[in-house]
Amino acid sequence: MSDKISLKSAISIGIGGMVGGGIFAVLGLAVSLSKGATPLAFLFAGIVAFITSYSYVKLTLKFPDNGGTVKFINEGFGKTIFSGSINNLLWISYIIMLSLYASAFGSYAPNLLELTDSVKIDSHIYSSAIIIIATIINYYSVKVVSTIETYSVAIKLIILIAFIGIGIYGLFGNPNLSQLSAKNWESPIQILTAGMVIFVAYEGFELIANAGSNIINPKINIPKAYYYSVSFVILLYIIISIVTVGSLSFDAIKSAEEYVLAEAAKPMLGKLGFTVMTVAALISTFSAINASLYGGSRVSYQIAEDDELPHELTGQFWNQPIGLIITAIATLILVNFLKLESISTAGSVGFLIIFAVVNYVGLKLSKQINAKRWVPLIGFILCSLSLIVLIIKQFESNKTGVIVALSIIAFCFIIEYIYKTTEKKTK
Repeated sequence: MSDKISLKSAISIGIGGMVGGGIFAVLGLAVSLSKGATPLAFLFAGIVAFITSYSYVKLTLKFPDNGGTVKFINEGFGKTIFSGSINNLLWISYIIMLSLYASAFGSYAPNLLELTDSVKIDSHIYSSAIIIIATIINYYSVKVVSTIETYSVAIKLIILIAFIGIGIYGLFGNPNLSQLSAKNWESPIQILTAGMVIFVAYEGFELIANAGSNIINPKINIPKAYYYSVSFVILLYIIISIVTVGSLSFDAIKSAEEYVLAEAAKPMLGKLGFTVMTVAALISTFSAINASLYGGSRVSYQIAEDDELPHELTGQFWNQPIGLIITAIATLILVNFLKLESISTAGSVGFLIIFAVVNYVGLKLSKQINAKRWVPLIGFILCSLSLIVLIIKQFESNKTGVIVALSIIAFCFIIEYIYKTTEKKTK
């Protein structure tokens, strides 16, 4: 029974996957895009994630497998060029998420150093260094990665909940609270766009699928694990955004966009609050980088094992999948060449496509998995419409992010097409 996962542990996997570095990285960006309607932006994104979790529940119950999303896509489409391309996109989306977490780490780290030293180090150096350190840890011991994740989930949740408790008390009498009123909201389409740009903050609940075959009493605990974890995180993000927008002026949030949670702790606890929240951000993003490196390398292994990428990727380098070093190198390139908004946009586009496909699989296999057809249908429509709105609106203000996202998608299909056609000729 030692390999079995309890409901509590399964929920922790979901919450830990979502509350990684995402909220620390994209909260300031969300406020910049949606102003006083930031809680609504998080709610919109959360609704899409919650509906999508229904398809994941049904598919995990029917196809419990360590391959998770990769397994579901292959069950829906077979091992085709399309399924291989989407699975490749999943791997690259993990790399994009790693870049987001590393970027957040690099944004928070200099603020902690400033408290003790006048010497400033460029944020890219911090971002690159933490990727290298996490890669070394992954090569050294998977058990260390697991231990770091276990403790960091507890630490960051304690700090965030304390931030919420103290922050709500501090809102009374704060003039910035009026910023949440409807007169400070952006247009509905802009709020939706903001929600989709920050959709990456909800990426992570799908990791429960990778543990589905080991969850105790799956028929009861798998649905609870998904629904409880996603619901908790939606509520957590909404309250955090209310406290942040109600504590700081929009100008203050804009100037501290990349480390806004630490700045939001200042009005309540002064320098101590800033320091504690910065430490929480560093712990959270570091653990997310560790876990995502591990997850990304396993995804690449699974895709190669399913013959959708060269079989050489099932090989090892220093007793770890060769995909680990490829994932780390690709992350270093992205984090040093793209801005935060472009990384977030590319990540959201990737996961909206993946979740749209998973919802479609849920719809296609609804009889087989005993699902109500209308739920995955709504999930597919919401993901698809959100994707279209995101691309159109972001192209107006962030062409780089959209071009990068579309280029990545094209790259995934081209590589898979070349591999599949080449493989047929060699057989």
